[in-house]
Amino acid sequence: MNSSSPFAHLSWSADGQPFSEQFDDVYFSSVSALEEARHVFLQHNNLPERWATLADGDHFCIGETGFGTGRSFLAAWQLWDQCAPKSAFLHFVSSEQYPLSTADLRRAHTLWPELQPWSEALISHYSDLAPGWQHFVLAQGRVTLTLLIGDMLETLPQLDGQVDAWFLDGFAPGKNPDMWQPALYQHMARLSRPGTTVATFTSVGEVRRGLIAAGFDTQKVPGHGYKRHMLAGVLQQQPALPWAAPWYLRPTGRPAPRTAIVIGAGLAGCCTAFALARRGWQVTVLERHKAAAQEASGNPQGILYCKLSPHHTPLSRFVQSSYAYSLRLLQEVLPQGEDQWQACGVLQLAANAKEAARLARLGLDGYPRQFLHSLDAREASTMAGVTIDHPGLFFPEGGWVNPPALCEKLLQHPAITLKTHSAALHLQTHAEQWQALDGEDRILAEAQIAVICSAADSQRFAQTAHLPLKAIRGQITHLPATERSAQLRTVLCAEGYISPARQGVHHLGASFRFDRTDFHPSTEENQSNLALLDNLSPTLADVLQRDHLDPATLEARAALRCTTPDYLPVIGPVVNAASFQRAYAALGKDASKQPSTSSPWLPGLFINAAHGSRGLISCPLSGELIAAQVTGEPLPLPIDLAHSVHPSRFLLRQLVRGQGAR
Repeated sequence: MNSSSPFAHLSWSADGQPFSEQFDDVYFSSVSALEEARHVFLQHNNLPERWATLADGDHFCIGETGFGTGRSFLAAWQLWDQCAPKSAFLHFVSSEQYPLSTADLRRAHTLWPELQPWSEALISHYSDLAPGWQHFVLAQGRVTLTLLIGDMLETLPQLDGQVDAWFLDGFAPGKNPDMWQPALYQHMARLSRPGTTVATFTSVGEVRRGLIAAGFDTQKVPGHGYKRHMLAGVLQQQPALPWAAPWYLRPTGRPAPRTAIVIGAGLAGCCTAFALARRGWQVTVLERHKAAAQEASGNPQGILYCKLSPHHTPLSRFVQSSYAYSLRLLQEVLPQGEDQWQACGVLQLAANAKEAARLARLGLDGYPRQFLHSLDAREASTMAGVTIDHPGLFFPEGGWVNPPALCEKLLQHPAITLKTHSAALHLQTHAEQWQALDGEDRILAEAQIAVICSAADSQRFAQTAHLPLKAIRGQITHLPATERSAQLRTVLCAEGYISPARQGVHHLGASFRFDRTDFHPSTEENQSNLALLDNLSPTLADVLQRDHLDPATLEARAALRCTTPDYLPVIGPVVNAASFQRAYAALGKDASKQPSTSSPWLPGLFINAAHGSRGLISCPLSGELIAAQVTGEPLPLPIDLAHSVHPSRFLLRQLVRGQGAR
């Protein structure tokens, strides 16, 4: 991550127009800027006519270079609401190296009062953006915005999707030559299909020649206002694409009707069902217990804990993107309050010198202050409401959530049906439909696709038995709040965590045990949890009267997490494991081989599992990833991260290492 400021540096003219200090250029014309966007991008991509002819359930994707103030996005969203079918879906993917701060974005939007409803909807989800993929679901799922924050020529190659129209925006070629490069036009062609259109305000000959070389039939056309000319074009034929690993290529979509089975009503299952339901799918959720969120997702307080690495590992980057989306989803669907969730902030403390050094590096890494910032011990104590002995990192937007409340809210979507006391033990296909069967081979549900969200129990299905899933027991301890401990205002995290009091109780944990898979609370885990207070706040341990508490009598809750050998979840389509091993056996002898055999997908079968102890962070975005894979939308994660969580990664590694099937 760039250690310089992550935001756009703006100055403002007397009439309220923004000017980029980084590029020494205006964001748009000071005269009729909104009409200019409509003329250049909406009209010359023929969007009114194209959108009016969309069918029920169709998806349309716009790709943009340079989000800037969001002017073109808001204009497109307004037009979408005016002329697209109510049952169609718009995806807007835009790159931006220097995003506007929330305050600057709000100020810029005052220039276009007629866009106020759309502006307010965006700003309600927007916060100062950290680098990486930022995913927004708007208009109850009808509009999706994915912002690629970073250098465009680094982010765009990581995009997996098909674009129908391009807004080739950005500062003028003379002001921003690093953007207007042949590599940009080639990536645009890679992400397009025959018939994809492009429009741009510039008429520079070098840009036109670059687009033509990439396959776009591009012409000069009348510009807007004082601009005599602009460019517009269409991709006539998709260029030959470089070889891609077939085990990661997405399976083709399945035709209507759009019906789905989701097995498991924990966080992963509920988030998956909600993401599909918002896209018009009828979803049946099967849960073996009497209600949703009865196992690992049933703790009274889950922590929005965003543990990052200064080295920006795949896990750290995945957690960062997921954290941001989880906060947006919570703000949208679940009112804050003592029972449901509170954005009280999370204070991450160092348990040792190595951890202190890691936190210090993160605090200097150029993140927006609203995302995280460093605090010394005195500042941490003031923020927490209790004495803290160490410096730490503060995540102002984090906090705690009651996971059952979130699951219940998600399942209230009218397109979701929850069937309890329905233990799916087998899956089979019949007439291109997936059927979920119980232990007596009775059909519990039947649908076009099935998504397994059963944590470590996902291995009970023959189709996913090959995945290396492991159950890890975790126990939290319930501590009655005292008058002084109730002053704790933020979540404290180190080797463990403690929450502010909810309904008069703090929750402390959590243990990690590999030798037990039962659900009975243990005295020794209560004891080890109490010891965690030493690294969190010895003062808090005193006010909780820890030394006078009897671990044998403290209430507690134990559940099983699910994890994988690389600690990343498994999210994506499922293959026939034996066929995969046969199809790519050559990799066992030469890992550099480039086989062209298509991956042996089990059509319509997906898995979303192994979120470990971070399900509140990762499950909401994982649901979006599954939904994008199902519907063929642009993925909400960069390609390398989508590969890092792909279920086939373990089969591939076994082949490359010459280990054969599990």
